[in-house]
Amino acid sequence: MLDGRFEHKDSQGHAGKLGPGDVQWMTAGAGVVHSEMPEREFAITGGRLHGFQLWVNLPKHSKMIKPRYQEISSSKIPFGSTNDGLVTAKVIAGKSLGISAVIETQIPIMYVHFTLQPGASITQPVPKEYNTFAYVIEGQGSFGTNNNNQKEVHRGQMVIFEKDGQEQVKVNASKNTISPFNILLIGSTPLNEPVARYGPFVINTKEEVYQAIEDYRNGLMGTIRA
Repeated sequence: MLDGRFEHKDSQGHAGKLGPGDVQWMTAGAGVVHSEMPEREFAITGGRLHGFQLWVNLPKHSKMIKPRYQEISSSKIPFGSTNDGLVTAKVIAGKSLGISAVIETQIPIMYVHFTLQPGASITQPVPKEYNTFAYVIEGQGSFGTNNNNQKEVHRGQMVIFEKDGQEQVKVNASKNTISPFNILLIGSTPLNEPVARYGPFVINTKEEVYQAIEDYRNGLMGTIRA
């Protein structure tokens, strides 16, 4: 969450609020009913609501684990910076600048929010087996890996890195960028498993999807209490 406030409830009894800089990491596992809405007071007063929601597919052996909820306030998210202070990193998952995330994930994931001042640069190690992409929140700059030329990108653009055996991604903020170069750098190992989905259900086969629908209809995923 970058701006605004959200309220959360689920059928496992978890409840909480999200404010600027906070992170919510929910693992659906065998199934959970989830409600997420703008906070009541925020909905009345209004304001800017800005955040990111990333869906991560669980491997087959973890699809039916018990649902889990991790809520990390902004003050508890590991935060690092370069010696010159021109680059900062909020480490949501994985590692960066020698800092490890506090969120626990089912598969290895890199999820880092970098902020680069004009003209600054950073090189982030990336395992060569990862599928990796970057999204530009604001500003302008360029990206490069071991074996390709760097290309300039702007706010709202996404870069998908080719699997060329890269073991690092270099990020550069343009010297003439008006605002800091704010980006999300995200990557993980591909599962290479079949995917079947319908509505909010993502499993491995159509038969499992049908079973998930029946489980939901029969109340096996629980209900949200007022």
